[in-house]
Amino acid sequence: MSIKVNNPATGELIEEVKIDSEEEIKQAIKECHDGFKKWSKINAHERSRLLRKWSEKIQENKEVIAEIMTKENGKPLHESLGEVNYATSYIDWYAEEAKRIYGRTIPANTESKRIVVSRQPIGLVAAITPWNFPAAMMTRKAAPALAAGCTFIVKPAVETPLTAIKIVELAYEAGIPADAIKCVNGRGSVVGDLFTDSEYIRKITFTGSTPVGKTLIKNSADTIKHVTMELGGHAPLIVAEDADLDYAVKQTIGTKFRNAGQTCVCANRLIVHENIVDAFSEKLTQEVEKLKVGNGLEEGTDIGPIINKKGYDKIVEQVNDAVEKGADVLIGNKYDQDNEKGYFFVHPTVLKNVNDEMEIMHEETFGPVAPITSFKDLEEAVEIANSTPYGLAAYFFTNDYRTGTYLHDHLDFGIVGWNDGGPSAAHAPFGGMKESGLGREGGIEGIEPYLETKYLSVGNLS
Repeated sequence: MSIKVNNPATGELIEEVKIDSEEEIKQAIKECHDGFKKWSKINAHERSRLLRKWSEKIQENKEVIAEIMTKENGKPLHESLGEVNYATSYIDWYAEEAKRIYGRTIPANTESKRIVVSRQPIGLVAAITPWNFPAAMMTRKAAPALAAGCTFIVKPAVETPLTAIKIVELAYEAGIPADAIKCVNGRGSVVGDLFTDSEYIRKITFTGSTPVGKTLIKNSADTIKHVTMELGGHAPLIVAEDADLDYAVKQTIGTKFRNAGQTCVCANRLIVHENIVDAFSEKLTQEVEKLKVGNGLEEGTDIGPIINKKGYDKIVEQVNDAVEKGADVLIGNKYDQDNEKGYFFVHPTVLKNVNDEMEIMHEETFGPVAPITSFKDLEEAVEIANSTPYGLAAYFFTNDYRTGTYLHDHLDFGIVGWNDGGPSAAHAPFGGMKESGLGREGGIEGIEPYLETKYLSVGNLS
C-alpha cells in the first residue's frame, strides 16, 4: 500500500510513498527506544555539534527542499524558502540550548544534607506533524527533543510526507544516528494509536486539529504519557481607532493570506472600530486586489491552492453562509477548481458587515477569506475576540499604550501581536490557551517538555 502525493496546484501525481506496516512502525519505535540508551549519554556539546551540522545540511539543500514543499503543499516558492529558514532557526536555537540544561543545588535545612536537582531526557518522543508547515513543525519538535537527549520518531501528514523524509535523510548525513531519529508513514488514526499504545514512547507532541488532539490526550492517559499539543485557532485581529491604517493593512495581508490563509495563527476575524471600518475595508480591498493566484512554482504567485477538496468545500460553505446572512463581498468569492484533476483555488476574499450569526465567526476558516466586523468600544472588541473556545493567536493595532496594555491584559490568547502580524520566532514560546493546546514550543520554554526533573537528597555528610 502507498500514499499518493499530489501537487494541489495541478492534481499531478508527484510520488507514491510506501505506507509502513504496523510491524514496521513498531520496529522503528523499538529501535528508537533502544537508541535512547546511547543518544542520551552523548554529551551536550556533541549533540549541539550534530544539530548545527544538520542545520547546515538543510541550508545546503534549501532550494531542493523548498521545491519539494511547494510541489506537495502548494504554497508559493518564496514562502517555502522562508519556511526552510524558519525550520533551521529552531535547530540552531536548540543546538545552543542543549548546552544550557541546568540543574541546581538547594540549601538544605540541616548541615548533614545536600540537595541537588538535575534534569534528564524524558525518553522516546513521538511527533505527528501537519501538512501546512511540513518542515518547520517537524524541526520545532525534533530539535528540542534531540537537544535534550531524547530520541525522536515522526509521522508527517499524508498530504506532505516528502519534506519530512528529506529532512530526516539530511539528519543522517549530518551524523545523527538512525536510531535517534526516524520517519514513519501511514494513516493518522493507525499510527496515532500505535504511538499512544506503545510502552516505549514517553511523550506525544502534536500539531493539528483540536478534536484529534483531544483523542491523543485521552489515549495517552493509559500509559501516562507527557503531551504537548498545538491545536486549532481562530485568531482575532483588532484595529483600534487610532491605528496606522496603512501599516495595519500591510500586516493584515501578511498574517491573513500567507499560505493561502491555511495557517493556525492567521487572522480569521477582523474586528475594526466603527469609525474607521469603511476606510480600513477600502484600503484592504485595494491591496488584496494585487494578490496573484496560481501555481506556487510560478514567479509572482501570492496565493496558492487549497490543500484538498475537504478544505475547499469548507471555505465555500462558510462564504456562502455569510453572504446568505447579509455579508457584503468587497472582493473575491471566485473559485477555480477541477474535481477530476484534483485542484482547488480560492481567490482572496474580503467580506464586510459580518455578524455573530455567521459560521465564519465561530469556525476556523483555513482559507484566504477575511471577514470584517466592527466594534464601538474596547470592551466589545475583547468580548468578540474571546468568544471562542480557542486561544492560540491574537493581533491588535494601536499606537496608544493604554489601549495596547488593556488589550494585552484582556485577550485570552497565548500569542499576541501588538502592531505585529508575524510574531512567531524560534526564540519565543509558541502555544495556546483554552482548547488551543497544552505546553509551549520555542524559546527556553520549548525544551522543558522534553526533560524530567530529578531530586537528589544526600545525607550523612557531617
